[in-house]
Amino acid sequence: MDPEKKERTNDNVVFIGEKPFMNYVTGVVMQFTTLGAPEVVIKARGKFIAKAVDIAEVAMKRFLENQVKTEKILIDSQQFTNKEGRQVRVSTIEIYLKR
Repeated sequence: MDPEKKERTNDNVVFIGEKPFMNYVTGVVMQFTTLGAPEVVIKARGKFIAKAVDIAEVAMKRFLENQVKTEKILIDSQQFTNKEGRQVRVSTIEIYLKR
């Protein structure tokens, strides 16, 4: 396991799912403004990856312009067993935004 991940808490992580788009943008913006987070990680997998990229772009370019930048982007895949018992591989992304 990456030692950097071991030390990190999930306080500044936003997991992207089926909620409305702006809920996630607001969550990211609030992490930086209200909670004073130095870094926020946007995580998504599968069909939500494109939504995660859009959320990061809107948060950075519309709400936190010249305040936040992309530090790094990690892509990977995870394998798990689905409900039908088959092995499935799904892509994942982590977008690190830093003050």
